[in-house]
Amino acid sequence: MRRRPFLVLGGLVPLIIGCTPAADPPAAPVPGVATPGAPGAGDPAYPNDGNGGYDALGYDVSITYDPPSKHLDGDTTLTATATQDLSRFNLDLRGLDVASVEVDGQRAEFTRDGEFELVITPAQTLATGQTFKTRVRYSGQPSSGEEGLGAGGWHPSPSGGAYVVGQPHSAAYWYPVNETPRDKATFRVTARVPEGWSVVSGGIEEGTRTDGGWTTSTWRDDTPAASYLTTVAIDRFTFDRSTLPDGKPLVNAFAPGAEGKREVAARTAEAVEFLASRFGPYPQTAAGGIYTDDRIGYSLETQGRPTYANWADLETVVHELAHQWYGNSVSVRDWSDVCLNECVASYSQWLWAEAKDGENLDDRYRSTIDRTRESTRLWSSKLHEAAAGAEFDGVYDKGILAMHALRRTIGDEPFAAVLREWPSLHKDGNATWREFEQFVSAKAGRSDLGPFFDAWFRGTELPADEHLYPGSLRP
Repeated sequence: MRRRPFLVLGGLVPLIIGCTPAADPPAAPVPGVATPGAPGAGDPAYPNDGNGGYDALGYDVSITYDPPSKHLDGDTTLTATATQDLSRFNLDLRGLDVASVEVDGQRAEFTRDGEFELVITPAQTLATGQTFKTRVRYSGQPSSGEEGLGAGGWHPSPSGGAYVVGQPHSAAYWYPVNETPRDKATFRVTARVPEGWSVVSGGIEEGTRTDGGWTTSTWRDDTPAASYLTTVAIDRFTFDRSTLPDGKPLVNAFAPGAEGKREVAARTAEAVEFLASRFGPYPQTAAGGIYTDDRIGYSLETQGRPTYANWADLETVVHELAHQWYGNSVSVRDWSDVCLNECVASYSQWLWAEAKDGENLDDRYRSTIDRTRESTRLWSSKLHEAAAGAEFDGVYDKGILAMHALRRTIGDEPFAAVLREWPSLHKDGNATWREFEQFVSAKAGRSDLGPFFDAWFRGTELPADEHLYPGSLRP
């Protein structure tokens, strides 16, 4: 995610995300005894997000959406594997009415609990290791349901359509899901809309047909995605279609009023090629962008095809494409690890300026430090282990400075090796910031980096000069 730039520093409007109080931890499953899956995935900051007891493998989402009435009918099938003997399990679904639930073709009982828990009791218990399918039929008017920058969910577009973005929440506003980045899965969406409207999502376009006044489009992504990175956008789009040099489809979709972004979008392949030279082969099945004409305060790295606000520029495109490695291919385990995503993607903007514009990053760094020494907001932001709701504070500005200081601390060659090898090591998986610190130390052959990481990533004040001006940054 990249926030809309704000003020001279490139500092950004604070993001405030609410947190649900922790529920009592469930009892550990007993082998051979069917028990309910946990109602949360275990993120300490968001303990009720996601669910336990199963591993999501893939979502097949089918929706019919009528823009004038804003009504959605949904039919989603989740394929999953039980990780314990399950007597019941939860999915996350926010604000939509459920008509029926089936598990492996048999009608299942269901209830709603709290704001977003869909509690499902199958007709028969599910054994550890059993792969099963859960089908949910539902309907209603989807919404975002949250306020502030990063608000997730179903957003109406200025031209009457709609699109889905949000972090950390968005998927559960339009389909039932295990809404945690810990449980990545493949994704397929089939969307039916009135003729004259069109649909775009991530991954590969399987086909589009029009029949009886309705147009149906299917998009498929076989690369596992965290649920907040899945999307669908419905509008009267104009499409530019091409391919990357390796043959992967590149699709840019422009909502009415966003056609002026074609010049920026035309540099997508160039940006992918540049980032691949730094991070390794492009890890997604497709590329491109969804360009809205909405003034939403952020753009988001929806998988393979980021969703852009109307203010998005080339720097934003570079940032969101960097996430295809850092954040999408390698996803956080907990939201407190989000510097893994945002600090690196933000620093990619500096790498681009260095390579494409010949910018001296040491000079830029020193100049920024000089301007921000007295910034309480900047230096008090923790880049790792921040309090719930403050995970994104600082990662877009302090995070850039921290990454450049890290580069000068360990040297260009180890730093370049870290950026390139980390995505390959954790491809399609999850990782933590602490694991990243250990990886950096190993690549640099250093066992003394603890004070540096503590000062920059967990500190709440201006780092001491030894960490603020390492290597060539010394005045």
